[in-house]
Amino acid sequence: MSAPHDRHDHAPHHHGGSRPPQATRPAPGTPTGGPGGSGAVPPQPGPGRGRGPGRRRAGRSAHGPGGVAERVGDPVIPPGPLPALGTLALAVAFAAAAPLGRFALVVPLLALQAVTAAGWYRLNGMWPARQGIAAAFLAGLTADAALLAVDAGHTATALLGVLGFWMLLVLLLQLRDRGAPEERLYALTAGVTATVLTVLAAGFLAAVEHTPEVVTAGAVAVGAAAVLRAVPLPGPVTAALALAGAAAAGLAAVGLAGAEAVRWAGLQGGAAGAVLGALAGGCALVGLRTASYDWPSRFVHLTAGVALPLTLAAPAVYALARLAA
Repeated sequence: MSAPHDRHDHAPHHHGGSRPPQATRPAPGTPTGGPGGSGAVPPQPGPGRGRGPGRRRAGRSAHGPGGVAERVGDPVIPPGPLPALGTLALAVAFAAAAPLGRFALVVPLLALQAVTAAGWYRLNGMWPARQGIAAAFLAGLTADAALLAVDAGHTATALLGVLGFWMLLVLLLQLRDRGAPEERLYALTAGVTATVLTVLAAGFLAAVEHTPEVVTAGAVAVGAAAVLRAVPLPGPVTAALALAGAAAAGLAAVGLAGAEAVRWAGLQGGAAGAVLGALAGGCALVGLRTASYDWPSRFVHLTAGVALPLTLAAPAVYALARLAA
């Protein structure tokens, strides 16, 4: 199934006037048809510019043979401050909902899973990809329902069971597609990864059944790391600053919850919170780096750039919550 290209979110930012859009040449080996089973057409990238502090040299257009514009420059553009504020808002929602229990946590979790599914497909150049996004989101919804139906001792089993079922379903859906083999492989890769990410995001819901304080501290650490990473300083400096800030946020959050609330591996209270914050902050940096790749559009930054820092931190938060229980 094919769908029109997305022609809006790749528009470059200009402070005055406007430029006509330039044609682009797809990279060698890039599928030109819609991947089977996802309802998406990989759009051709348009010219991009860095949109945040600490950005490096942005992609530009240079005319190649025949006058066709080609992308040159650095393909990694950090999301910047606006997506960081979006991540912070979601993190605060998780931190506030965690002490209220798992049913309260479902509300921000559903938003995270929806943005994760949409952002991952757009990051892979597949849009609108309605079927793939819907399938990935339904996988996350199934994981949420399974976790709400079981007690704390069976959360890992519930997550693995949901993941196995949806992996098989995604594979079967792709086998029914009659597109070109390379397009089916492209769609299968994106579909499987999006499904895994939305199911893993439910790790926050599983963690809150063990130790809610860990969820609060981990979410606060991710929000702090995202905001500090957007500070207009050189990349290595902001990375170190983000990790330090995440560790400090984890320490403070655990301290407010009580020194006895979190303990593992001989660590307790503030020390355990600092380790938790640093791990969650490291996961957030990986998510931000992933969302920065390949001349992303504004829509990529405002979906994948917002969601991936929290989504990739969910498994670490869940593992530490089980150790602290």
